[in-house]
Amino acid sequence: MRVKVDLNLCEANAICCGLAPKVFELDDEDILHVKVDEVPEELEKRVQMAVDRCPKAALSKY
Repeated sequence: MRVKVDLNLCEANAICCGLAPKVFELDDEDILHVKVDEVPEELEKRVQMAVDRCPKAALSKY
């Protein structure tokens, strides 16, 4: 699984960072970064929760 962020939609709510901190990171300017190219299998459920719970639907799997 891969995941990407639409920076035009992201409001830096950091819900994803709380759910999957090994995958998502906010920098000092509140810009969200995906820290991995491929989501490790053991983190896929947490990333799916992050995608589902993003209040602005800024995350998507591909």
